[in-house]
Amino acid sequence: MAQSLAQIHIHIIFSTKNRHPFLIDENIRGEMHAYLAAVMKEYDCPARIIGGCADHVHILCRFSRTNTVAKIIAEIKRSSSKWIKTKGQEFARFQWQNGYGAFSVSFSGISATHGYIMNQAKHHEKLSFQDEFRLFLRKNGLSFKEEYVWD
Repeated sequence: MAQSLAQIHIHIIFSTKNRHPFLIDENIRGEMHAYLAAVMKEYDCPARIIGGCADHVHILCRFSRTNTVAKIIAEIKRSSSKWIKTKGQEFARFQWQNGYGAFSVSFSGISATHGYIMNQAKHHEKLSFQDEFRLFLRKNGLSFKEEYVWD
């Protein structure tokens, strides 16, 4: 085959350091999501949707066939941390957590994942970020040690 083709969708989840609610203001949260989308596009990983709450983000994207998950996530975290600190003194100590979750999404699962991300605010009225993330890990068959998941 002369041409290399890929159709890979990933659901990425990560939180602010210690789940601090830096993104509580909906305007700054929207700006953050737009910024993350712009960076993802630069790396040929266009976001289908970005959502989240005051302390975390969810990204559904079509993944590049030429980059690694670790490289893209490191870049969007680094770049967005630097950017948000220009938005005011209240963001001077902004940090993302060290880790992340990245989960494959089948083509037939894109719609359900999109809906899930779109309804984050309602979803988190009943479930904390930590409980949500634990569920994702279990649902995806990942074993984990609680003391290494959070920072």
